Parts: sequence; C-alpha cells; structure tokens
Amino acid sequence: MVGDPIMPARPVPPLKKSLLPPWFFPGLRRWVGGWPFFVRWPVVLAGWGLLLGLLALLVVDLVYSSLARRYDLAELGKMPERSEVYDARGGVLGRLHGENRTVIPLSEVSQNFIRPLLAREDSRFYQHGGVDYWGVLRALERTLRDPKVRQGASTITMQVARNSFDLTREKSFHRKLLEIALTRRIESLRTKDEILELYVNRIFFGTGIFGVQRASESYFGKPARDLTLDEGAMLAAIIRGPNKFSPFRHYDIAISGRDMVLDRMVTTGVLSADEAEKAKRVRTNVKKEPKAPQDTWALNAVRRELEQLLDDGEVEAGGLKIYTTLEPALQKAAEETLTKHLNAIEKLPGFEHQRWALYENMVQRGLAVEPEYVQGAVVLLENATGATRAIVGGRDVTHSTYHRALLSRRQVGSTFKPLVYAAAVEYHGLLPGQLISDARIQPGEITSAEGDFSPRNSDESFTGLQPAWWGLAKSRNTMAVRIGEMAGIDHVKDLADRAGLKFIEGRSPQIYLGNLGATLESLTSAYSMLGNGGVRCRPFLIDRIENAQGGMIYRSGVMAYEVVNPGTAWLTTAMMQKVMEPGGTAAGVRAMGFKGLAAGKTGTTDDYRDAWFVGFNTQLTCGVWVGLDDPERIIARGYGSRLALPIWAEIMNAAPPLGYKSDKEWKSPGPLEKVQVCAQSGKLASPACRASAITVDLPPDHVPGSVCEMHTANADPEPAEPVEPVPEPEARRPGIFERLRGLIR
Repeated sequence: MVGDPIMPARPVPPLKKSLLPPWFFPGLRRWVGGWPFFVRWPVVLAGWGLLLGLLALLVVDLVYSSLARRYDLAELGKMPERSEVYDARGGVLGRLHGENRTVIPLSEVSQNFIRPLLAREDSRFYQHGGVDYWGVLRALERTLRDPKVRQGASTITMQVARNSFDLTREKSFHRKLLEIALTRRIESLRTKDEILELYVNRIFFGTGIFGVQRASESYFGKPARDLTLDEGAMLAAIIRGPNKFSPFRHYDIAISGRDMVLDRMVTTGVLSADEAEKAKRVRTNVKKEPKAPQDTWALNAVRRELEQLLDDGEVEAGGLKIYTTLEPALQKAAEETLTKHLNAIEKLPGFEHQRWALYENMVQRGLAVEPEYVQGAVVLLENATGATRAIVGGRDVTHSTYHRALLSRRQVGSTFKPLVYAAAVEYHGLLPGQLISDARIQPGEITSAEGDFSPRNSDESFTGLQPAWWGLAKSRNTMAVRIGEMAGIDHVKDLADRAGLKFIEGRSPQIYLGNLGATLESLTSAYSMLGNGGVRCRPFLIDRIENAQGGMIYRSGVMAYEVVNPGTAWLTTAMMQKVMEPGGTAAGVRAMGFKGLAAGKTGTTDDYRDAWFVGFNTQLTCGVWVGLDDPERIIARGYGSRLALPIWAEIMNAAPPLGYKSDKEWKSPGPLEKVQVCAQSGKLASPACRASAITVDLPPDHVPGSVCEMHTANADPEPAEPVEPVPEPEARRPGIFERLRGLIR
C-alpha cells in the first residue's frame, strides 16, 4: 500500500545577527522578523520601551521598598496626646504638652462615623491593597478632562503613611513613590481595622482638635461611640477642610458639607436615599467653641516639676496622667485671696507704683512690655507629708509666667530668725525664758570680715535683759544676733541647709538678721519642719505619673528626715506662738478673723522692699510674700504684718472646712519635766540664784546638765522685767551712711 507522500519540513529561517542572545524569545523574534519593515520596527521599539519600562519599575520598586524599610512602623501608633493633670480630689486641673487628642480603640467609634468616613475618604478601603489604582485612573481621567480640577487619589492608608512619617512638606514624585512604598509595607504588616484605628485617632478636626474622640466631645459633648448619623457625617466633612467646614465658625457651610457626605453615602450604596433625606432634616446641635486653654499657676508649677522628673521625649510625647497633691478649693482660695489683697494694697494712700488695671489696659492696646505692678506669691504645704496643697506664683499668669514662689530668691529678713533661735536651742540649750541682752551691741562685741557689726533695733530702743521668747515676738535685732553667736554661725548655716535653705554664702553675722536670699517654697518648707516635730518632709507637687497604658512610671512618696530633735521644735514653736499673741509683731491676726492655734514670723526687709509672713499650725504651713519684681519700696510702713499677714489669715481660714483641722495645742515631744532654772545662765538654778530662778516644763533632753555658777550667796542681780515698748516695725529705712556703705559693697 502506497502511503501519502511525506512533505519536507519547512526550514526555520536563521535569526538575524543581533546584540541579543539566541535564547531571548527566538520564536517571537522570527515571527516579527517576517513583517514588513515599516510595521516591524515600531513594534520592536514599543517592545523595547515596554521592557525597559518594566525594568525601571522593578528598580524603582526595589529602591523605594528599601527606603520604606528604614521607617519604624512602631511610630505609627505614637500620637502625641496631651497629658492630663489631676488634683488631689481626682478632678482635671488641665492638660499639658502633646496634641489635643484622646486615643481610643476602633470598637469605641460609632459606625455612624465609620460609614460616612469611608464613603467620603476611601470607599474601596477594604477592597484595595493600600493603593487604589482604579481611583488613580479615575483621578487622572478627571484631571485630563479638566486640568483645573484636582482630584485626589490618596487612600486612608496613604494618609496614615504620610502623616505618621511627616511626608507632607515636599510635593514631588520622590515623596509620592516613598508614600506608596510605605503604604504597601503598612498594608502587609497591619490589618485593615488596625490601619483605620490609627487614622481615626490621628485626623485633625480643626481648632486644635485631633482624633475622633476629642472631636466628638468638643463639637457635640459626647463620646465617639454615641455619634448619630448626622453628627458623624458632619465630622467626616470637616476632614478635608477643617477651617472651612468648622461648625464653630461656619455652621451653614458645615451643614452643606454634612449633606454632601450623606449624598456620597447614597452614591456608594451604603445608605438609602430616604435615610439620607431623613438625616438631612435633622438640625445638628453643636456646642459653643471652648475657650483656648490658659496657663495657670498650678499647671505652670506642674510643668516645671515634670521637666525635672522625666526626659524631654517622655514629656513631649504626652499621653501621661499626672496626679498632683493640689487641693482645688485651697488653690482657688489662695489665688483669689492674693488677688483681692494686692488690689487693696494698690488703693492704700501713698502707693506710687503701676496699677494692675493700667497694665491690663496696655495689654489690650498692645503696648505692654513687662508688668511693674505689685506682685505676690503663696505656698501651702502639708507638714506631715510635704505635699503642696496650693501654690501661686504671681498675680496674673496671663501677664507674666515667672513663678515667684519657685524661682524668685528674695531677701528673707526677720523670717529667718526662728531658725537662728532653733539652732541656739538645738546646739546651745537656749531656753524660751532665758534672759538675753537687748542692749546696744558694743564695739568689738561682734565682729565680721567687714569689721564691727552693731545692728540697731528698728524702733531705735534698747531694753536690757529680756526673755528669749520676747526677743523673737518683738523681732529684736540685737537679741537675734546675740542668740546667733550663742549657737555659732556654722551651726546656724548647717541647720538652715538641712531645713531646705541651701546656698547660704559667707560667714557674716548679717545672716542672723536674714540678709540672704531664698525662695518662698524653700522658706515655707523650712518652717513646716517645726510644725512636724523637727522632721522636714521634702516638698512635692506631683504624687505619681502614669503612661498612656496605665503603667506607673513615677511615684513620689514621702521623703522625710530629722532636722532638729522634737524638743527643739516644740520649744521654738512655743516662742513663735508668742509672735501671734498680744505684743507680738503678728498679734493683729486675731483681728483679721483667724482664731486657731498657730505660730509664725513676720518679715520686712530694708526700705520695705519685701513683706513676708510664714506661719503654721499642726496640719499646714503657709508662706506669703509680697513685693515688686524690681526690688524697691512697696509702700511706706509696708510691714509683713500689714501686707502679707492678712493674706495668710484668710487662706488658713479656708482650710478647716476642707478637713485640714489643726489640733488645739502643740503635740508634746514626750513626758515633760518640771525644773527650776536660772533665767540668766540657762542652767539649773542653785540656791544662790533666788529671784533669777524660774520654774519651767522641759523635754528631758533639754533639761540643763549643769547647775548655775553665775551667782553667789552675796550677789544676786535682779533680772530686768520684760519691757513692752511700742510695737515696733521689723525694718526701717536705712540712713544715708548705710545706703552709701551698701552701694560700696
């Protein structure tokens, strides 16, 4: 049988010489090689272009993917919330640092916001992989049809990438390609819900508001989980134009934006037309725009302490919960009382300085520089803990944020004398009834590097031997200097240092009269140890700090140590109590309405430049300072008892109703011993002391250890009776020679 003839195989035409290797798509090349020249070469060029383009895209992808890997995706969740500051009662004092946002989980956000948001910003969010290429094509097509229309194609993930890594400053292909690479990386490592949660917490809603929770609270007074459809649509409209669509400023425009979002929801199929119309008919109620948060003296002090406790990064990141020791009612009382009494000082005859009202008028007219009106400061501490219950750093924080209670080191004057007396009690055994000379200090009696030191009393009188308590109650300079010499200047400085008054320089006996600078907080803290049985508790304002996750990152606790023994504190307090009794420099406190147990000391520096009063009961110690920032005379006869004491009395009267009730008497340091001592020597009385002998109750460790040897059977000088001179001021205006000497120094 003869078969069909076998056809010979068609010869394969050889490939033409080319730069390409033989294995590079040989079939395609042979097929194209048979085409006419005018068809073949355009196709070849297009193919090469496509190939090179794909290679370029691959290189770009590799390069930008590598760049994207340099970014730490942990930064996505770091959104600078404001730190919240709480008072001792759990109320919010204010917020510090960070941005005005509260981060919440996505589950706490109503779908009445999520649905409008997705319809408005990214309707295919759950379908695309981060970059919506169909959206890009639509935007390109619309832009080609009308170049004036700018159609955005950024997805929610792209916006998260852009805003999280600060890619918004540069408008270029490089930025866009980097944004796309970051978007793809975020989508590969985070779920869609995680990305959406980041977005709703990061959005800026205008007026300093960030995140949906704070936006819902600020605009509608409710949490984000309770948003209605009309409210959610209004918030979604704000995102693209926070100022234009602000319901605070442009309510009608905000309503139109809301309605556009509702229409968009109908277009995307997530809302029916009837539901949209029903939502449009609702009048969306918007709260009044809140006033911009203002600094306060309390927040000012918290901010300063916070910066000492944490590093800058922790502070600026925000999101902290800062719990303070401030008692809100006492803080308010301190601020209002200080303002009221400083206003009253401006109305006193002879007051010649700038008035607050004049400066406020200058502020309103844009002419103000620095305030020159009379200032004041208040510190209120709890003796047993050191907790700051109130702190005021000046008269008006909107005019000056300089915190005078914490930063201003002013000459303390006679308020230092109780520490001098305490040093003499502690180191020399001084007794309150011991007689000290109030006579003129004689040449050579007390010397210093500057020569003889011979201060006078402010009333120019000298009264002879007087009890130590009388010298403190009357603020006698001559007696304070002699008692200081009795204690020894090194002992005085050491006690003051341990009490919190650090950096006392030199060894001049002028220290005994308070010729040194200290802050109001440190001086108040030094007094608080006397009200606490000789134990000083370090003053603190911040009790504890928690991070955004609720973890404790700082706890203060009470830091206490003994400055003087309890007997010394008790005896010194007994002398200071006399200051506030008839004849003392602060006796007027009773007429001011203060009736409780208290001890303290007034202070007035040269030429009435500083007026002080610091006093305490068994619970609290309050310090008050009044003066001018540029030290000069406040007013003639501007004593501490006249300018500072009334402020102290009113603040302390506000404490008992809040639970800060003082005991009715000072706590004894232990069983007391009734002994007879010689008032002149301060030793146990001998039979020869006779009229100089006095009977006193003393703590056992303050009973003199030796018997008086000053008197003999034949000689017994009578002590001088305490003289009651006219109540004297605590300072006087220096004479011309003293002023010249001060200028030379």
